[in-house]
Amino acid sequence: MDVLQVAGFLDNSLVNGKGLRAVLFLSGCHHNCKGCHNKAMQDFCYGEKVCIQEILLRIKNNMPLIKGVTFSGGEPFEQADTLYKLAWAVKSEGLNIWCYTGYTLEYILDNLNNKGWRELISSIDVLVDGRFEEEKAAKDLRYRGSSNQRIIDVKESLKNNNITIYNVD
Repeated sequence: MDVLQVAGFLDNSLVNGKGLRAVLFLSGCHHNCKGCHNKAMQDFCYGEKVCIQEILLRIKNNMPLIKGVTFSGGEPFEQADTLYKLAWAVKSEGLNIWCYTGYTLEYILDNLNNKGWRELISSIDVLVDGRFEEEKAAKDLRYRGSSNQRIIDVKESLKNNNITIYNVD
């Protein structure tokens, strides 16, 4: 049975990606960004262990209201070895996936040998990348916490081998 350490779950949200979406907050993060608004979720033991089938059922119970699922945290890539299995199941339901990570896309692509990273990035539609930087924070930034973070169209970026910024309008 595949389980994830889950810090929290929102059945629907409009602020964690474009459109109405479910949000899965994963536990564990090594980034330790100054001013992190999910500091408790940095602990790898925070929250509870939940099997991916249970998470998927909760997501499916929100369909057709939701248009996608967002992975946040903590740091989703810390649990990529199991999270990609949930991501593939979510994609098979016709939902899009946004993912917030403190890693840059370039770093992820340079570390595809990390367990599950290749599979996870291949399932993500939009990646909000980069560590939160408190001195670059602004309340008017849409879908991100600080101006250094990018909202990336992963499919286009991989296809063109060049970072393609996602149009949030």
